Amino acid sequence: MKTVFERSPLVYDMPSPYCPGCGHGIIHRLMLEALEEVGMADNAVLMAPVGCSVLSYTYLDLDVCQPAHGRTPAAATGVKRVLPDTLVILYQGDGDLAAIGTAEIIHAANRGEHLTGIFVNNAVYGMTGGQMAPTTMVGQKSTTCVDGRDPSSGMGWPLHVCELLQTLPGVTYLARTAVHDVSHVIQTKNAIKKGFQNQLDKKGFALIEVLSMCPINWKLSPTDAQAFVADKMTACFPLGEFKVDGQVVPAPEKSPPLKKGGQGG
Repeated sequence: MKTVFERSPLVYDMPSPYCPGCGHGIIHRLMLEALEEVGMADNAVLMAPVGCSVLSYTYLDLDVCQPAHGRTPAAATGVKRVLPDTLVILYQGDGDLAAIGTAEIIHAANRGEHLTGIFVNNAVYGMTGGQMAPTTMVGQKSTTCVDGRDPSSGMGWPLHVCELLQTLPGVTYLARTAVHDVSHVIQTKNAIKKGFQNQLDKKGFALIEVLSMCPINWKLSPTDAQAFVADKMTACFPLGEFKVDGQVVPAPEKSPPLKKGGQGG
């Protein structure tokens, strides 16, 4: 039989630590493949803060640093400035990056730090019990908005990170992708590889936002969670490249948000 896929040598031979249907394992595989392809597998530091990303320590054969919650860009800045020839990767969730770490990510990006961020957006706090996150969509249910996120009740609106960072001159590569099907998995890998090359070429700050599944906290089957990304999340968070080589790429218009009480939490 012809071998079409092999486990990356950067992954220990052990069961995945993630929940069934979770997108983190897919994203990790793409990250490792991109690392190998740009020739930096032996000279990379993964900055994985508090959140589901901490489980990466158990099965990835990489140098890893765990910053305090939300402080990943600050810690990564220190690592990159001390080790400028190292590929430094920010691996952050929506609660970490878009809530407690909002100031950190904006200022690191605004400074044009030579870093690459992988921002996993599953629209919920995954590790701590499925609470509403900054990216929880209008109408999406969570343990802290059981009837769905309702901006008229003081819950605010979902934060669109790519659209915010697009305005900053220090950001030179910016994309939003997804991992709910094969074609989008391929697009995500290409975007991550571009983000790594952006750092190696010392062009400035890069970030790839990845829409990902969280079946357990969404209370959906893995298959239904994939459909939720395709049908609901991409409507709220349009996919595509927002900046390439520092030039703004016009983003597609967003579809109307979910109505109050919509499926998904």
